[in-house]
Amino acid sequence: MKPLENLMERASRLDRVIALSEGTDARVIEAAINARRQGIARIALVGDQQNIERKLAESGAQNLEGITLYDPNQSTLHQEMAEAYHALRAHKGMTSEQAAQAVRSPHIFAALLVKLGYAHGTLGGATTATSEIVRTALQVIGTASNATMVSSFFLMLLCQEHHDKKGAIIFSDAGLVIDPNSEELADIAIASANSFTALVEETPKIAMLSFSTLGSARHASVSKVIDATEKVRAIRPDILLEGELQFDAAFVPEVAASKAPGSAVAGQANVLIFPNLDAGNIGYKIAQRIGGANAIGPILQGLAHPANDLSRGCSAEDVMHMIAVTAVQ
Repeated sequence: MKPLENLMERASRLDRVIALSEGTDARVIEAAINARRQGIARIALVGDQQNIERKLAESGAQNLEGITLYDPNQSTLHQEMAEAYHALRAHKGMTSEQAAQAVRSPHIFAALLVKLGYAHGTLGGATTATSEIVRTALQVIGTASNATMVSSFFLMLLCQEHHDKKGAIIFSDAGLVIDPNSEELADIAIASANSFTALVEETPKIAMLSFSTLGSARHASVSKVIDATEKVRAIRPDILLEGELQFDAAFVPEVAASKAPGSAVAGQANVLIFPNLDAGNIGYKIAQRIGGANAIGPILQGLAHPANDLSRGCSAEDVMHMIAVTAVQ
């Protein structure tokens, strides 16, 4: 089974509720309808109720089972949401009145649906800036007890005929952390290994990427990757890891045989850790736009409950794929 098909099938078995904070957006509504018809998840659409009902009716899905509407401006949950948000933000000086107004924001309301157990995960960003989505997730949902930071990754699917290697690869961090230090880079690598196991159900093989392979160059940026590699090995000696590696040594067996002979990871890596956001963001877009890889993400990792960001250029299909990812997370 192809990785995406496997992801969809697993999501359908879990029967999760995913809150979509941009419930009036046409792409989001189309994705919600398709997700329900395929049984991927139950959906909570957050936004102006009349607007959503009209668009659902126009799509012939006004009575589609498994889609619940929440209007932050008239929800019966408003008082509960306001009290919960005030409890979370009172230490920052937020008043009860300010909290009552803030929870009228759809993305805050959607995050509170997760926090209070009405949904299993949330998804937004089709019309909202990444910074706002991530900030709300941190403030409302918070980091996981075993995480020191929140980072992101793209799930890259190589399924085209011209791809010599087929399957799923993680690119991290390609969407959030701009210039991680060695400790943060190690955290990103460990989180990405866990994410790969959870989403792909295969053994992660991590390549810590650089412009150097195993000492072929010396520079402070190379030293950072080497330090991060050593930190991962100390914390998680069970993880298959190699670093520092150039991309070709990480991905191409013939190159790996020359540049990193005997490595259990080189030439076989499926989790690629980039040294900074410049490299990761550029890399995933080249793989997507020139290489033809299907890029799903950015997917957040390190939160107490799933909350994910959408690209503002996303399609309805992209949103549906992210619903499945969020459900499986």
